[in-house]
Amino acid sequence: MLVAGPIERATHLLPQIQKKRTFDYSNAVNGLKQILWGLFKKIVIADQCAQYANIIFNNSGDYSGSTLLLGALFFTFQIYGDFSGYSDIAIGTAKLFGIDLLRNFAFPYFSRDIAEFWRRWHISLSTWFRDYLYIPLGGSKGGTWMKVRNTFIIFLVSGFWHGANWTFIIWGLLNALYIMPSIIFNTHRDNLDIVAKGKYFPSVKELIQILITFSLTVFAWIFFRAKDLHHAINYIQNMFTEALFKTPDFSGIGFSKKIFIILFLFLLIEWLGREEQFALSKINSKIPRPMRWGFYYIIVFAIFYFSGTEQQFIYFQF
Repeated sequence: MLVAGPIERATHLLPQIQKKRTFDYSNAVNGLKQILWGLFKKIVIADQCAQYANIIFNNSGDYSGSTLLLGALFFTFQIYGDFSGYSDIAIGTAKLFGIDLLRNFAFPYFSRDIAEFWRRWHISLSTWFRDYLYIPLGGSKGGTWMKVRNTFIIFLVSGFWHGANWTFIIWGLLNALYIMPSIIFNTHRDNLDIVAKGKYFPSVKELIQILITFSLTVFAWIFFRAKDLHHAINYIQNMFTEALFKTPDFSGIGFSKKIFIILFLFLLIEWLGREEQFALSKINSKIPRPMRWGFYYIIVFAIFYFSGTEQQFIYFQF
């Protein structure tokens, strides 16, 4: 967790280590559920998506625009399942020992604007940049120009933090550009609560906002995944052709349509549990025990079934 997150402050973590802790059954059960969901996100979602994303990105010149779009989508779910899955495993494991770690992800792909996305993605790093870079630079006290300047600095540093490659710099600057309208028009704190709170479905407006935000994020992830700037530009040029609207070409990918079913079920579970700390928190004692345990067994079975395609955690390289 010191390498990839959640990034803990000494003032929050050390007192918990120093004090006497006793075993808490309910907290341990909650921790085990979070570990289980983290393993599912890593092994079933991230590692399966990684197979297709790697083939498509590594051979991007061989595929049509629609297939390249799928590659970007697969990487989008890979990086979320990989990193948030790791965070869930770390947080859940800490709960077993009576230690409370900071939440690191809060369903970012359900965000309605980029500002909300960054409040929900890698929360511990975002708050660290805010407290130790954005605020010391003057924060939001110096007017719009200072807010714009400081925001660009934050995202530029975030790009450098991920690596000395122009792809990461462009990725950071893209996100800075995305967030600019909300900074200039002071709407960056309009969406503080989770979308459609207390409801099963979002409004049409919220759905459109989510789709736009998600699309912008997918586009930016292309630069994050590409091996260099030339690769990223070629990938985008080949994607935005008339072939973007044709049936994807799955030759040489070893593609299975079950990945779409898995992703649909994953998003459904995440959506239903979006008001909780993590998706499986929604599964509680109010649900009959046979249904609860049946659901857990299905997840465990899926983890073992898909465990043959191990992939390294993405953020261990940073």
